[in-house]
Amino acid sequence: MGSAVLLVACGGGGDDAPAPEETRPHDARTFPLDEAALAFEALPGTTTNRFHGVLGGAGYRIEVPENWNGRLVMYAHGYRGTDVPLTVSNPSIRAHLIANGYAWAASSYSKNYYDVRAGVEDTNALALAFSRITGLAEPTRRYIIGHSLGGHVTGAAIEEETFRTANNKVRYHGAVPMCGVMGDTELFDYFSAYQTAAQYFAGVPRYPTTHWADINALVRSRLFTTFSNTVITPTADGEKLKGVVMNLTGGNRPIFEQGFANAGLQQVVWGTFGGDGTINGILTGSVLDTRNVVLQIDSDPALSTEETQLNDNLLRVTPVADANRLRRDGLRWIPKVNGEFRIPVVSIHTLGDMYVPFSMQQIYKRRADANGSGDWLVQRAVRAPSHCDFTIAEQVAAFDDMVTWEQTGVKPAGDDVLTPATVADAAYGCAHTDNTVGPFDGSTTGFVRGLMPACPTP
Repeated sequence: MGSAVLLVACGGGGDDAPAPEETRPHDARTFPLDEAALAFEALPGTTTNRFHGVLGGAGYRIEVPENWNGRLVMYAHGYRGTDVPLTVSNPSIRAHLIANGYAWAASSYSKNYYDVRAGVEDTNALALAFSRITGLAEPTRRYIIGHSLGGHVTGAAIEEETFRTANNKVRYHGAVPMCGVMGDTELFDYFSAYQTAAQYFAGVPRYPTTHWADINALVRSRLFTTFSNTVITPTADGEKLKGVVMNLTGGNRPIFEQGFANAGLQQVVWGTFGGDGTINGILTGSVLDTRNVVLQIDSDPALSTEETQLNDNLLRVTPVADANRLRRDGLRWIPKVNGEFRIPVVSIHTLGDMYVPFSMQQIYKRRADANGSGDWLVQRAVRAPSHCDFTIAEQVAAFDDMVTWEQTGVKPAGDDVLTPATVADAAYGCAHTDNTVGPFDGSTTGFVRGLMPACPTP
């Protein structure tokens, strides 16, 4: 596992020696890495020094422009799946970084699956090795950015708990988590609550959640007249489930309708149902916890008779105590995003995301406020219907504003993510949505953005 290897705690021997940390199914997993595939070319019209190789079992890429400004940007990639090789992703804003003198570095991580621990340790290890690998001076600033799981890596990497417990310790100067899992394990609570709500409305509320495969087809047929990769059409009970999902994912807001109707992404979400709570062997016990989740069908915070009945009869999922506890051998197996940091953070999230929902930002804000970090957090809502479907312009703006904040102390503008009336406003997300499509945007970005409701005219 390279830099994220689990170390057996060692004592002086005898009865006073601490017990070894338990092992997980994930500890035995290995992943192929094609070192030749790590090589990469400069962007057309640029001159850079590029480095690639393997560090602690993880592949890496580093790129330094000729006019290096002394600053390093670490990029954390998103979820790779399970049975796939280790690969490195170049940052989406690579062209902007190079044009403006930034060096960047990215790790493959030494493990796939939802291994945020490996993501943090291997990204930090690469940041610490930058000067040794390149022969350059230590960076004057280290920033970190990332998408999805990489947003979780980004958020965890700047936490005080991480600095206390990580094997590879790095102090970053600013961060931009994008479409990130900023509620850490609460993402999986969301999947579980979605599943148990679906079972309730389909008439099988008490069926064991881990036996989902037995009832998947039945539940879909009772809640949707069509549920394909392209079309999702709810029944009357499916409409009630839709209301529950709206509230689970951030409440009444623009672009929710388009996000819920995103059939391809809904298939991905429903594909998470039925897990045993160990997050595919990342943990040794279930971390899922829906005991305190209050489900609502409409936007009225007062519970109706129907909503009370729903919450009274919903199957509740209980975690194994300390399934994701602090460890003696480094970070938690799923590192926390407690909201305890003291550097500028600009976080962006799409409003229609059903996979890593906008509610992740609400959780993050509450945690940051509770830990006295709220003034260091700027959050931005983007009017798009899927997961991580930002334009390059939106990502560049978030990065540049974070750096300006870090360099000058001038805090950039953001969005209020907690006030329901603000989030529900028809113009919500307009301030930081930039539909400008450039040469590095995806081929469908402009088309999809064109389908979104226009911002109201002032």
